[in-house]
Amino acid sequence: MIAYIKGELAEVNENGIVVESNMTGYAISVPSSVLSQLPAIGEQIKIHTYLHVREDAMLLYGFLTKEDLAIFKLLIMVNGIGPKAALGILSAISPDELRFAILSDDTKTISKAPGIGAKTASKLILELKDKVRMEDAFEIRLKHAEEAMHESKKEAQASIQNDAAAALVALGYSSTEALKAVRQVEITENTDVEDVLKKALKHISLF
Repeated sequence: MIAYIKGELAEVNENGIVVESNMTGYAISVPSSVLSQLPAIGEQIKIHTYLHVREDAMLLYGFLTKEDLAIFKLLIMVNGIGPKAALGILSAISPDELRFAILSDDTKTISKAPGIGAKTASKLILELKDKVRMEDAFEIRLKHAEEAMHESKKEAQASIQNDAAAALVALGYSSTEALKAVRQVEITENTDVEDVLKKALKHISLF
């Protein structure tokens, strides 16, 4: 069983992604919602996987977190829902939304998924309600919210660093000097580009 694949994101296409690890490219089907969360081509990625074996093929399905893989595994336990249908559900509804829809008997939300009518949605809720805990659903949602906030802060800090480095280059310093100086500056929530620029100029004078 392949628990996860860690390697370089080599390709993104309409059917999923290709991750290269140890000189092997793994074709992995992922929910369409995952595509917007992927790193750039060539960067490292870790995908938690499920290997589905058929008579004519071996197919990999992948997710960014263990929790999302777990909800996928629950879905394919429902009679009549295979991996492809489960992937379609998780492309239309986020795992967090699905957990709360199951807990609140929300067939309307689940029916948003292609090929899932009200009858199938009711059956899904009936079979999975005792397998999804309210405490876990809240804990996972909180974890995802904290991760999103952390990522947003990182992006904001990177933007400030890039703007400060560009200003230093405009002042006549080399890109290497500018980046080295900017990375010496600690960035907090109240730091702006002007602050970084002033402190970076002090570091440059010490090089």
